[in-house]
Amino acid sequence: MDLKEIQNLIKFVANSGVAEVKLEMDDVKITIRTTLEGNVTETTYVQQMPAQSALPQAAAPQQIAPVVAVVEAPAVENSHYITIKSPIIGTFYRKPSPDKPMFVEVGKTISKGDVLCVIEAMKLFNEIESEVSGKIVKILVDDMSPVEFDQPLFLVDPS
Repeated sequence: MDLKEIQNLIKFVANSGVAEVKLEMDDVKITIRTTLEGNVTETTYVQQMPAQSALPQAAAPQQIAPVVAVVEAPAVENSHYITIKSPIIGTFYRKPSPDKPMFVEVGKTISKGDVLCVIEAMKLFNEIESEVSGKIVKILVDDMSPVEFDQPLFLVDPS
């Protein structure tokens, strides 16, 4: 990874609103931290990993890993709604592919285990499943937006 690629990665992280990104490759380990709200401080650590004898590996097929969303009760303003939060950092997608319909819409009734969205992280598309049954009240993230760990994605009315 050259200096220009590292600079582009720093700019991307700063613009995405993500607080911290760690990237490990065969010979480089990079950590980028930004402080949100107010002053933006960027801390970047680049560490060269010791050279190891690498055996050629066969290309592994990509797998879709189902991920269960973290569900918490939100603050007082929407106290009767349940917030479904992102379990990972990645890119939020409301559709399984560009030519397919949205997984859920506002007003749709969902059941426990229904797929709500997909979050792409490191070229893996993780299906986010609901842990509650109810009705989608609000979708809090735009399609194809970067999301952080524990970021609210949906408001669900469990009644």
